[in-house]
Amino acid sequence: MTAGEPASGSRAWRSLEVEVAFRAAVAAVVPLAILVLVGRTDLAPYAAFGGMAAIFGRGERYRVRARTVSVAAAGILVSVAAGTALAAASAPPWIEAIVLLVVIAAGVVVVNVAPLSPPTTLFFVFGLLVCAQVPTPSGEFVLRIGIAVVAAGFAVALSLSGWLLRRFGGTTARAVMKDLPRAPEPRAGAIRDPRVWLSVAQNAVGAVAAGGLALAFGPGHPYWAVVSVIAVVPPAGAAHSLARAVHRVLGTLGGVAVAALVLWPDPPIWVLVLVVGVAQFGAEILVGRHYGAALLFITPLALVVAWIAAPVDLGGLVADRVVETVIGCVVGVAVVLGGAAVAGRAGVTG
Repeated sequence: MTAGEPASGSRAWRSLEVEVAFRAAVAAVVPLAILVLVGRTDLAPYAAFGGMAAIFGRGERYRVRARTVSVAAAGILVSVAAGTALAAASAPPWIEAIVLLVVIAAGVVVVNVAPLSPPTTLFFVFGLLVCAQVPTPSGEFVLRIGIAVVAAGFAVALSLSGWLLRRFGGTTARAVMKDLPRAPEPRAGAIRDPRVWLSVAQNAVGAVAAGGLALAFGPGHPYWAVVSVIAVVPPAGAAHSLARAVHRVLGTLGGVAVAALVLWPDPPIWVLVLVVGVAQFGAEILVGRHYGAALLFITPLALVVAWIAAPVDLGGLVADRVVETVIGCVVGVAVVLGGAAVAGRAGVTG
């Protein structure tokens, strides 16, 4: 090892997404802990979605990250507000479907124009659909959106806090923190890219089909089928791989088993808050390496947050997650194959 070269342990540490995983975990746990302290765990979804802004901007220089994380936070907050408004107004399913299609189309365009990393509308769609299902008194609309705004602001601040460590933390801090090579510029021309609109069509068709099929199987949690489609459909211009659907099904099955083991003993609330932090950390460490393995953390994270907000029958919760994930992945595979065929005939390539 030459002078000035980082030790192998430091290199191994820096190869992991420890920084983004840590800030995502803190962004998830701190707002949730505050809600536990004030006795309003029913508001956990709003804090959780606001905190998801910390997931964006990994590997980006801080000047760029300030822009992209703010755009991501704004997109999440608009989606959460739309979902909360639908719930407060007791909007019928067809209105919710129209809003979903608008969020999908606008989200795909924003993700590609900004551009955002990770390049997915998943968090926008998830925020919209979950908040649309939460019973919401009209008098609490501002409170619920306010919680999401505060959580998102905290997440944005965390995302930018590494600048202080890099500037004033000395050589020890810099040795374990990853380099920041990414500085993506906005791509206004993406709005004219046929691959972007193909992605809009795939996500929209898949979401409507999966949501309709899930509703046909009963009330449950049909939004999980929609979210699974969004997770399976690749970003605009990316390779049309079916492996992600297989990983999602197998990873979800494993993650459901983990969640059941966590929730079955009915642990104290603070144990569940700790589980949320550990699951968020593990998900961010693994999601860029193996999607199926990451789902061993992502699935318990989603189920535990849902449980904290509104405990329900565990067997029904687990069954819904499995059935609706399978529905979403089957539909996702269909739209991926259909999109590849359409792209081939139209000469639209990556």
